[in-house]
Amino acid sequence: MSYSIDLSGRVALITGASSGLGAQFARTLARSGAAVVLAGRRVERLKTLRSEIEGNGGDAHVVGLDVTDVTSIRSAVAHAETEVGPLDILINNSGVSTTQKLVDVSEEDYDYVMDTNTKGAFFVAQEVGKRMLARAKGAAPGTFTGGRIVNIASMAGLRVLGQIGVYAMSKAAVVHMTRAMALEWGRYGINVNAVCPGYIDTEINHHHWETEQGRKLVEMLPRRRLGQPKDLDALIVMLCANESHFVNGAVIQADDGFGV
Repeated sequence: MSYSIDLSGRVALITGASSGLGAQFARTLARSGAAVVLAGRRVERLKTLRSEIEGNGGDAHVVGLDVTDVTSIRSAVAHAETEVGPLDILINNSGVSTTQKLVDVSEEDYDYVMDTNTKGAFFVAQEVGKRMLARAKGAAPGTFTGGRIVNIASMAGLRVLGQIGVYAMSKAAVVHMTRAMALEWGRYGINVNAVCPGYIDTEINHHHWETEQGRKLVEMLPRRRLGQPKDLDALIVMLCANESHFVNGAVIQADDGFGV
């Protein structure tokens, strides 16, 4: 007897969907039956991903989004719901980082990371959450009350790592934000959880793993290997499913044992 999760009829917004984990999350949810809204600044890359998903039989849409601009967030969410329908799922994925010692962090560096990873993540979740709450309270139309919000944090939000202190701070805030939202919104059937990935090999950081420093880091990992974006597929689908209604406020380490 097999077990499957079907997200047919659900609409999922994925931020930072133009590459890396965001693109993989979009592919995965589309394969599970959800209509996916691909959001980000690199619209041409989003269009390429849309074509790929549609070519594989999925339902994908594109919306431009700058998470550092609250007006852009509100416009993108409104556009997504107008074009596709009420949002049932949010994968809150946008993130950036810098690498330097804390004494070398400039105000520009700090704002660059915090504006995207913390402020941006909050206001995206807030905007989607408002609409989910309105449906749950009967103040807005929608066939599905409640919702699923998955905030993509990081193991760096649970365990401070050298040279990326501000990034770690920003992701620690996302972890606490997740718990606060779960507490306030859970009674309305809105489940808010966080995923804390470990070291994942993506197109953005792939070159680093081929350097001497990158190879040394891999040798320090428990199983001396990197994760692949697809290694998070099952977890993401589970957290988005109706069947996950009892999972709320969870902060899940997906790091191959790095945080043990």
